[in-house]
This record gives sequence, C-alpha cells and structure tokens, in this order.
Amino acid sequence: MKTLTERERILRTYRHQEVDRIPMLDSAWDGTIRRWQNEGMPQNVSWVDYFGFDHQIRVGTDNSPRFAQKVLEENDRYKIVTTQWGTTQKRFRELDSTPENLNYYYDCSERWEEAKQAMLTYHEDRIPWDYLKKNYPRWKAEGRFLQLTVWFGFDVAHSHMIGTENFLIGLLDEPEWATDVFDTYLKTSLDLCQRILDAGYEFDGVFWYDDMGYKGTPFFSPQIYRELLQPYHKKVVDWAHERGMVTELHSCGFIEPLLPDIIQTGVEMLNPLEIKAGMDPQRLKSTWGDKLAFHGGINAQLWNDIDRVKAEMERIIPLMKEGGGYIFASDHSIPNSVSFQNMREIAALAHKLGKY
Repeated sequence: MKTLTERERILRTYRHQEVDRIPMLDSAWDGTIRRWQNEGMPQNVSWVDYFGFDHQIRVGTDNSPRFAQKVLEENDRYKIVTTQWGTTQKRFRELDSTPENLNYYYDCSERWEEAKQAMLTYHEDRIPWDYLKKNYPRWKAEGRFLQLTVWFGFDVAHSHMIGTENFLIGLLDEPEWATDVFDTYLKTSLDLCQRILDAGYEFDGVFWYDDMGYKGTPFFSPQIYRELLQPYHKKVVDWAHERGMVTELHSCGFIEPLLPDIIQTGVEMLNPLEIKAGMDPQRLKSTWGDKLAFHGGINAQLWNDIDRVKAEMERIIPLMKEGGGYIFASDHSIPNSVSFQNMREIAALAHKLGKY
C-alpha cells in the first residue's frame, strides 16, 4: 500500500486497520542522545528522524497547585528544591538520575482543600499557548499524530504530591478524599484541554500517565480500581470519544489483573508493557488483542546486547503486529546503555520486521 502519514498510520493502528508498517514511537534519555552524538550521530538531526521513527507530539498543561518553588540547598552533587506539587525533592546533577522525594507538604486530607482551591484557580499560563502557536501549523502540515496529555489518577497523586504510603492508606481509610483528588485533577486537566480545543486546535488522541503497578502486582486490588479509580478513567475516555479522539493509557508495572476493567472503560491503547515487572506482550496479545492495541513491550534491559534484543524483536514483533494494533517501542524508554551502533541495528530491524 502507499506510504501513510504518521497520523494515518497511528490512527489506523488504534483501530486495528491495515497500515504500511507498524508505527515506531519511543523516548530516549538525555544521556542516551548525548552518547549517540558522541559516537557519530549528527548533532543537527533529531534522533527520531535519524532512525526513521515516528514523532510523539504531546501537549500538556499545568494543573498543579503551584506551590512555591524554591532552592533550599545546593552543592556540586545535587540541589534540594520544593516543587510546584509541594514536594521537597533532591535532584542529582548526573544526567538521567532519578530525583529523591524527601517529604510531601500535601501529605494528608487536612491539607487537601488548600491544594484543591489552588488547582481549580485558572491562570492563562497553565496552557502553553506560545508553543502551540509556534508549532501547530507545522505539525498539521507534516501529518503528525497529535495527543493532548491529561494528568490525573493514582500516579500523580502518590508520586508527585502525597506520597505512596500516604495515598495507599488514604485509598482504604479515606476513600472520599482519594476520589476527590482524582476528580479535582481530572476536572482541572479537562478544563484546560477544552480551552485548547475551543481555541481551534484539533487533536487526534488523549494520553495520560497512571502508573498503577510494580513488580509482579498492582499497587491495589481490582476492587479498589473498580470502586475508586475506574470511574475517572471512564470519564476521560468518554470525554475524548465525544470529541472524536482516541485514548492511550501509560501504566508502568504489572497491571494485568486490572485489564478486564481497564478495557471496559473503552481505552484503545496500552503502554508500555513493562517486561521486568511481569507483563508478557505475547500473552496480552493473545488474550486481549481483539479489544486493545499495544505500544511497547521490547525489554529495554536487553538493548545493550544486540544479539539478545534482536532475538527478542524477532520473537515478539511478528505476533504483536498480526491483525494490526501494535506500536514498536521499548518497555519504558531507551537507556544510556544503548550504543549508537546498537540503535542503528535495532531501528533497521524494526523497520524490516514491521513491514506488512
């Protein structure tokens, strides 16, 4: 068939329709890109274009409580700051390091009303208007697939604002507080996104992060998901579908026990299928492939071993692309252990295996 635009290719993948090749959408760490440039990739070309991947165009908004951001301590190794979410965070200076959350201001229901009122207060700069104005015409002319990013659910609450232990206890002991957190985040996100649509910008899909699992198990039971969180996932899916957009859920960790209920919400695409947490792309495809499209599932821990990652790709991609509904990517992102040469071979094999 003819070569499709990225928008055509990705939308058809969501719908399990015929495409020219599987889409290739991934993210690379800053240190990974720097390594590739040091090993021969041209500095003036994006890695996406160089390796022939498709572009991820996502536009998000700021629905935080806008807590005062301050530097509390700084040295050659790290700095300690307060974030817009009210978290005191240690940020290390090494590329690709993970920050450490030291404490949370909004760590209990007693402080929630303060955060809630701040989140519901509209400010024009919560939306990246200049970024949209500058880039949107080019995206449309180039046939890009455009996603609005919403920010709500368990992930942002536990990891950015309240703390994992605090919020897990809250789910059991104060479910009304937990659902008010979900509701406020979602209302704020959708209000901001609607303002973007009302301004005349058109998008193809809605994407959100909601990491609900860790190794071997979700953070909470399917019952908790059904009773507390699923209604808000359903709201965003319905909101998107009413406006002609498809939906993609990103959830790291092992969430297979939640999938029957996630599928009932109407989500079309699941990402990233994290292997090290216990997700099995082939099992997911055989069980849910007629109801759900998949994005990811190639073990990032193998990408530094070219023989092993090629064998994994040859095992997984043919099955995942059968009948459509698959986007090639790592099972999280591309780490800085991946050499330029390895990435060249991985990209070439993905193009080869991904053809229909």
